[in-house]
Amino acid sequence: MKAWSQLLLLFIMIISCSGNSGSQNLTWYHNATISDITEDPDKPNEVVRVAIGISAQVFYLSKKSPDYKTLMEKATQSLKKSKAYDIGIENKTNIIKEINEIK
Repeated sequence: MKAWSQLLLLFIMIISCSGNSGSQNLTWYHNATISDITEDPDKPNEVVRVAIGISAQVFYLSKKSPDYKTLMEKATQSLKKSKAYDIGIENKTNIIKEINEIK
């Protein structure tokens, strides 16, 4: 019986540690508003510069991303209507990976 409970505990620990690592690689800016969107002069065919908040931290939106159109629409809506979103930035690259409605 003790062996079964230890095996079950080990199984539960493995499952809990194998969660979605994709979202762990993101830094989240909650309730954030886009303050500027401009073409990047250094890489105009690859990225768009996106400034978040009053302090205007600059991040990038990759034109090569499969979600580019959706992310750009949300970023533009945030800029034009001052709509706040939860924005996920990929660590070490400063690329915007997710723009989600506030829960």
